[in-house]
Amino acid sequence: MKLDTMMQKNGIDWRTCEVILKMSEQSPDISQAVHEGKKDDDITAGDQGLMFGYATDETPELFPFSHLMALKLSEKLTEVRKKKILTWLRPDGKTQITVEYKKDGGNMIPVRIQNIVVSTQHDSEVTNEEIRAGILEHVVTPVVPVELIDQNTQFFINPSGRFIIGGPEGDAGLTGRKIIVDTYGGWGAHGGGAFSGKDSSKVDRSGAYAARWIAKSLVANKLCRRVLVQISYSIGIADPLSVYVDTFGTVMEGKTDRDLSDIVSKSFNLKPGMIIKDLQLKRPIFKKTSTGGHFGRNDPDFLWETPKILDF
Repeated sequence: MKLDTMMQKNGIDWRTCEVILKMSEQSPDISQAVHEGKKDDDITAGDQGLMFGYATDETPELFPFSHLMALKLSEKLTEVRKKKILTWLRPDGKTQITVEYKKDGGNMIPVRIQNIVVSTQHDSEVTNEEIRAGILEHVVTPVVPVELIDQNTQFFINPSGRFIIGGPEGDAGLTGRKIIVDTYGGWGAHGGGAFSGKDSSKVDRSGAYAARWIAKSLVANKLCRRVLVQISYSIGIADPLSVYVDTFGTVMEGKTDRDLSDIVSKSFNLKPGMIIKDLQLKRPIFKKTSTGGHFGRNDPDFLWETPKILDF
């Protein structure tokens, strides 16, 4: 099949799509407050807001199991399509997983999978039965731990029935990106600011990366088993207004959440300019974050996923 014909079938046609570029300068009121006349160490936050980081020891990635599975299912779906293992797959697709947890003190332990949802674009010739069988065999089975699946686990494969038209031809919805998918799948919290489309001077992005770095470092250093970190900023001010740590009762014996907050303050410089420097956020690495999420990935470019050794 010729490339242009294939793109037409997949819902994107370069001959008919319209691209509108409309750009304007950011207000000089912001730049004079954020970086003009300032050294890197003194760059201030470009806006006010809250950023959150989350970590848990339920997986080696120190990432919530339920969302890790959803991301890995999505990754496998893309792999199977690109390797042409299932030739009828098309680019648009989503995954979702519901996990039953057991609470152990403040910690959460996954015990079984309630249901799995995979919706994927496909060509017009394949049957629903072929879609279900192919997705279960080549996407679900290689990813999901079999010991967490039982006779009551439900599988919803293309529950809408058909999914032939996809991408921007079929639906909109990319405005601001999918902020919960990009972070923790609903675990922890979110300040509301999207990451994609922003450079690292925006604390919506750099502050959230720092919060994940802190949270993962606290868990990796065995200071707690599960933690939520909140950082708040104000435009024109370099230092965060507050740093809050909640370990859900899993803090190590002999320590308190306040102690962990003090450790964070001593161990991390949370001025925006220093976050950019420490995590090397001026490197051209953000393309990788456009798919697969920003956290829970073993990518050497994502320095916020490398825990810091803490002195406590």
